[in-house]
Amino acid sequence: MKKILWIILLTLFTMTACANQGENEPEQTDEVKGISVDFELAEEADTGESVELKATVTYGEDELVTDAEEVSFEYWNVEDEENTVTIDASNNEDGTYTADVVFDQPGTYEIYAHTTAKDMHTMPKKSIVINGDEDMQMDEENHQAHSSEDHSHHEGFLIELEEYETVTKEEDVEWTVQLKMDQEPYQNARVRYEIIPEASDQHIWLDAEETDAGTYTSNHSFSKTGEYEIVVHVTDDSGLHEHKEYTFKVIE
Repeated sequence: MKKILWIILLTLFTMTACANQGENEPEQTDEVKGISVDFELAEEADTGESVELKATVTYGEDELVTDAEEVSFEYWNVEDEENTVTIDASNNEDGTYTADVVFDQPGTYEIYAHTTAKDMHTMPKKSIVINGDEDMQMDEENHQAHSSEDHSHHEGFLIELEEYETVTKEEDVEWTVQLKMDQEPYQNARVRYEIIPEASDQHIWLDAEETDAGTYTSNHSFSKTGEYEIVVHVTDDSGLHEHKEYTFKVIE
């Protein structure tokens, strides 16, 4: 009888010790850090007026990034999307990056704040309405004024992603993109997919591998349902920097 009692007491002691050990062990969580950009832009301005473009870059919760690899602003008139202009921002060494631009023509302009920091890239977009004489046309002088700026879109370059309208939660999805220059496969590029969940600051980055000439793939599964945006980023050593956006939905 005593032997049985000792066995019971020993079992209870062991169970209590294990429970206490589990309570005392700190919960292991993987902290995911990313970069965030607060893009400040006026809602409207007048033609001929200097407009400040300002990006405040942070890493993680609130760490200001004073050494971003690149911050530039790409803008275009929504009525002329093929003609984009890119200007570099000045680093104010306090986490803010600014540039001034004067719009000579009225209309609605969309602007990307391209930001590369901590080996990550993000590009928040905002729009501004420029007020002025709606009858004004873009003349040759205006084209010449912008001719010295770097245009980010290369003639004849194509990004063709195998699109999905919907994907299933937890399903392993292969993302495949084909790159072409003048209808020929574009090889040896660096391709990254930026996946952006709706209403979330946590961006998912995937590096694609060139599996065939001009064809780049990467796989990913999604743990949450909802609306997503995927941005295909393409760069290479020649200075190429292209991107294209798509949307899709993750369902149960």
